[in-house]
Amino acid sequence: MKLGIVGLGRMGGNIARRLMDAGHECAVFDTSDDARQALQKDGADSADSLKALVERLPAPRSIWLMLPAGDITESTISQLSDLLEPGDTLIEGGNAFFKDDVRRARELGDKDLHYVDVGVSGGVWGRERGYCLMIGGEKDVVDRLDPIFQTLAPGTGDIEKTPGREGARFDGRAEEGYLHCGPAGSGHFVKMVHNGIEYGMMQAYAEGFDILKNRNLETLPEGERYELDLADIAELWRRGSVISSWLLDLTSIALSEDHELEQYSGQVNDSGEGRWTIEAAIEEAVPANVLTSALFTRFRSRSDNTYGEKLLSAMRQQFGGHVETPVPPAD
Repeated sequence: MKLGIVGLGRMGGNIARRLMDAGHECAVFDTSDDARQALQKDGADSADSLKALVERLPAPRSIWLMLPAGDITESTISQLSDLLEPGDTLIEGGNAFFKDDVRRARELGDKDLHYVDVGVSGGVWGRERGYCLMIGGEKDVVDRLDPIFQTLAPGTGDIEKTPGREGARFDGRAEEGYLHCGPAGSGHFVKMVHNGIEYGMMQAYAEGFDILKNRNLETLPEGERYELDLADIAELWRRGSVISSWLLDLTSIALSEDHELEQYSGQVNDSGEGRWTIEAAIEEAVPANVLTSALFTRFRSRSDNTYGEKLLSAMRQQFGGHVETPVPPAD
């Protein structure tokens, strides 16, 4: 298939490369000349405007947006909606708010355009490992795009099949790392909760390693103090422990590279999904103690930092390439 991709940052560029690695064609656009040229060298059909991008795609066109949530995404969708033809599809792969997806699908539907929302997990490692995809939209449109989603997904790999999943009621695509979750907005809703859970898991690791690190305090009884090697403990827990995970893998990498995490301030940013998850919990009257606490800890980290919060920043840098944003001092 030939797919248009708008936004060639850390994830958008590698999505294009993974598709091209598998034989798909990509027409690409970004406001950055350097980003476009880099993808062109890797085999993409580079366009210098949205109009030129649309002209490079065969009908029915499919264009994947990989842009920051907010005004830039809204503006780009508005521009493309005036350039596309009935039957074309916009795929929103950024971290959009699911209620915006519902609205956009309705507005684009009035122009006979299709809208698919895709929650993407995989970060800067996705080209190599594949991306876990949570998809919302019309079934026939999602089915038509299946070759794209299947290529981007990690596949079954060497993960053992879950007992009891035999039978027609289960969607086999989930075992390959992608799933049509439901109508418009459902993909980003599932990804939103995924990221809320991620906050909680990261916070648990951060607090645990902070406790390990502080076991050498002079205020503790001398016989109960330990100088623990946190890099070795992280590596130990990766192997056979019930708390092993990819986040722990990345924690082990971060601690091996910088045991004291001196390159991190511990000011931990949040990208929106954690807040939206708590808002959804409030709407549904679902208690979300752990997720709420993890979000609020990120807020507090911007005024006072612990070793655990440095580890949170290190994990964010490892999986997503997130660089700490300096927080200006209070007036």
